[in-house]
Amino acid sequence: MRTESSELSMAKTTLTDETSWRLRLLLNGLTTTQGKKLDGQLFVIEGKFVEEEGYEPPQGSFKPAKLAEDEGMSFELSNSYWKLSEDPNDPKDGLWVWGLFKEPLYPFMLLQIETKELKLPSSESDDNSKDSIPPLKLFAQISHIRDKDSGVELKTANLNVRVLERVQLPGASVDLYEEEKVGQISFQPL
Repeated sequence: MRTESSELSMAKTTLTDETSWRLRLLLNGLTTTQGKKLDGQLFVIEGKFVEEEGYEPPQGSFKPAKLAEDEGMSFELSNSYWKLSEDPNDPKDGLWVWGLFKEPLYPFMLLQIETKELKLPSSESDDNSKDSIPPLKLFAQISHIRDKDSGVELKTANLNVRVLERVQLPGASVDLYEEEKVGQISFQPL
């Protein structure tokens, strides 16, 4: 006879609102508005991936759950977007063909998270300064595996911000983006 807890542990993890996820963002080398470097600062966001129907490859947004007042520091998201993908650095015309015969095995999830400014708690020694983490646009390319028995598995990945560099050319300017690593993101289904 199955118990309710064994049924829950046997449930497949999904990228739908059926599965809650805990995202752990470990930030290193990120500069605050007062010029301080954050090293090894952990932020946790819980919520659900919500798939938009009718898109191939699958895509959607991450909807955070409401946090209790006493849960400490956590980012408030202003926007999020995810999309399953082939390797974006080596695009091929092959994986979608497999979708004609069975579900395609997209090996990557491309995740973009936009945060609102986060006020940092001040210590007694510097109560005059109101330090914060500025709004961020974070990017990650995550290894994505779908197991027929356990469901979706998302691996730990680098977390990056895009640094804009404007190059002035004669008569025009070009915006170039370079990704700079600011930490890691890991995933735990709940």
